[in-house]
Amino acid sequence: MRKLIGGLYLFYSASVFFLLMLIVCPFIIISMGIFKEKTGRKISFYFLKCWAWGFSLFTFLWFSANGAKIDTSRSYIYVGNHSSFLDAVAIVICIPQAFSPLGKIEMLKIPVFGWIYKRLVVMIDRSSRESRDHSVAELRKDLAEGQSILIFPEGTMNRSELPLNPFYDGAFRLAIETQTPVLPFAILNSRAHLPRTDPLLLNPGLIRTLFGEAIEVKGLRAEDLEELKQKTFNAILNLMEK
Repeated sequence: MRKLIGGLYLFYSASVFFLLMLIVCPFIIISMGIFKEKTGRKISFYFLKCWAWGFSLFTFLWFSANGAKIDTSRSYIYVGNHSSFLDAVAIVICIPQAFSPLGKIEMLKIPVFGWIYKRLVVMIDRSSRESRDHSVAELRKDLAEGQSILIFPEGTMNRSELPLNPFYDGAFRLAIETQTPVLPFAILNSRAHLPRTDPLLLNPGLIRTLFGEAIEVKGLRAEDLEELKQKTFNAILNLMEK
């Protein structure tokens, strides 16, 4: 019975997800087509927030943000844990400024969502060196223009029993090269509301996101990469334990 109810709730929530995405999709495409890239992205981000808040309202999945105060006049490299499909909604609602996320090219296959994904996400095919280099160049360009970016440093959704999988170097190498502060965050209980291994157990409630203090990288060099990566790993792990 629990899985039957969960299945119906999952179908309803997925329908809301795609219906709202279909509504905002034309506005995002028009915004990206009419305005310059930076302006178009900011306007599109507003519509994306409308989608996320609408999804939250109609599915009774609430999202809250707490922790360190974020100075939105600065650009950051946001890094956090990733353990559920609900994380996509959490970051849109909880991050208080427009950002460019790094995402997997496979997500383009999702109907409707893929159209928006293509226009707002810096895509990466990890099997291609050329794609990885192009993605890094795009992220570096966004940072140079004052745009924050988001990278899940685990590389993919965490399906293990560990709270965090080992981090890739990319986010931290980019932080050092561009001298952009790293801002750690932790999405605390999205997996409990939508388990990756059993989506039929989807259940409503509050998903919490905690932000840590920005980790400054001014003066750091390539040889400091491992230390920065470990410091960020520990910061996110500490947030997850609160």
